[in-house]
Amino acid sequence: MISSDWSCADICDAKGDDGVLYPDSFPFRHFSKCSKFFGQIRTVSCFEDNSRVKEILATEGKGYVLVVDGQASQKRALLGDLIAGSAVTNNWSGVLINGAIRDAHAVSMMEHLGVVALGTNPRKSERKGQGLVDVDVTFNEVTFRPADWIYVDTDGFIVSRSKL
Repeated sequence: MISSDWSCADICDAKGDDGVLYPDSFPFRHFSKCSKFFGQIRTVSCFEDNSRVKEILATEGKGYVLVVDGQASQKRALLGDLIAGSAVTNNWSGVLINGAIRDAHAVSMMEHLGVVALGTNPRKSERKGQGLVDVDVTFNEVTFRPADWIYVDTDGFIVSRSKL
């Protein structure tokens, strides 16, 4: 088990490639004050429709991290300040979005939720009630499975099949 003062670099030093996955590049940007977070994974797969993101983050998070595969689209934001605020209220540890967010200034003031995404776009999401929840998603050559663990800091992220 890793110490409470963990870093992704320390995990890589300790574990190497043994049971952990990490991308070869980290094109994501941190948007909140909380730049270091971890938790078990829940997933959403969607395309320019944040209906499922909103639904999931409105439920009790228990320290989980929501990994959203928005298929790298930055045409519409999948998270804004209201949904992020709901995640804080509901005890989510963080959100990693393979896509865009909006209300970046308001999100940047949040201390109790890590928010990492590819970029920003002021356009809101379409809401068509589409998207899949708690399915395996893959991007940046890493597969995220519900109930796996993710560790995120300013160096990148690491996925593990069990808690480190």
